[in-house]
Amino acid sequence: MRRVVITGLGAVTPVGNNVPQMWENLKTGVNGIAAITQFDASQMKVRIAGEVKNLQPELFLSPQEVRRLDRTAILALIAAQEAYQDSQLEKAVIDPYRFGVYVTSGIGGVNTLYQEIGKAVLKGGDRVSPFFVTNVIVNLIPGQISIKYQAKGPSLAVVTACASSTNAIGEAFRAIRDGYMDIAFTGGAESPINEIGVGGFSSMRALNTSNDPDNASIPFDKRRSGFVIGEGAGVLILEEYEHAVKRGAKIYAEIVGYSSTSDAYHITAPDETAEAITVCMKQALRDARLEKEKIDYINPHGTSTVYNDKLETKAIYNVFGDYTKNILMSATKSMTGHTMGAIGAMEAIICAKTVQEDTIVPMINYREFDPECDLNFVLDRPMHKQVKYALSNNLGFGGHNATIIIKKI
Repeated sequence: MRRVVITGLGAVTPVGNNVPQMWENLKTGVNGIAAITQFDASQMKVRIAGEVKNLQPELFLSPQEVRRLDRTAILALIAAQEAYQDSQLEKAVIDPYRFGVYVTSGIGGVNTLYQEIGKAVLKGGDRVSPFFVTNVIVNLIPGQISIKYQAKGPSLAVVTACASSTNAIGEAFRAIRDGYMDIAFTGGAESPINEIGVGGFSSMRALNTSNDPDNASIPFDKRRSGFVIGEGAGVLILEEYEHAVKRGAKIYAEIVGYSSTSDAYHITAPDETAEAITVCMKQALRDARLEKEKIDYINPHGTSTVYNDKLETKAIYNVFGDYTKNILMSATKSMTGHTMGAIGAMEAIICAKTVQEDTIVPMINYREFDPECDLNFVLDRPMHKQVKYALSNNLGFGGHNATIIIKKI
């Protein structure tokens, strides 16, 4: 099997609008959660979110793109541009039919959906934008990237709710490893911060309602009561190792294992046995041909919901047993909030930087120990320690589980 490495990174997040800014802010424990500014949420139960801040899309995209595209696609294109430039692909000779795009979203163009439905109700269906359909459907996110960079291989959006971009990375990894492609964009984007995005998750009682940014996204803390919705994008360039070496590419890390399973249990609640996420991690270790004692760091799904954190903890103990206490962990949603279809890609970037720099970013605002979440957390300040293997989990509504393993190069 061919080796697959990461040669480019791009991100637009609640804690920074590019990868260097995001990484520095994560290391210093910057909280990206604040009061919602994208609409008037003053009368809603939930009034905080992880918003992207001070972004100027016109610095990255044409006026036409900024005017016509949904915010989700805009975030994806900006992150893809950073990853492409970071990988120096503009100088590379690439077979376009072996150049793929696996970039996705959990929901897609929900801002366009909200705006255009309102327009149809108030002014009639004939006033709906001609760009409504192309902005709403998820596959146009990889489609836009494919067109812009002439990537003529597979252009696929793997939609598995909050596991979407972890699955996208895994499927791109397999396609390159198994010889179908040499290089690919992969990752995800999401921008759900509007009345129906926030209102929908709030009505499900999935969101924290404290509206205190420092006591809302608190993964594994006994006080946790729901996640904080966020937005952003993360895009990685994956490349076959020899292809990368031949063109002199910078290599951040290597992807060595991936697995995906389904709970087959409930549309929103995790399986109380934690069996499927347990199997998912075990299969990822097997895929990487790796003993469990080799894992140095886990970036867990860690959403700050009562059952998710408890059952993910149970699954980690199921897999790693007594060795669990030796594995360092930090749930970075404590700083970014939960960016849903984008979160797996953001956390894959964090894992790649972790193994590259031997630096584990902290988990912030953890105050009250929960015996059902007894894990070895890095808290409040970064830890410098050699990390050869990092594991990242992400789970999604519908019972989707995805795990990837990233290795120091």
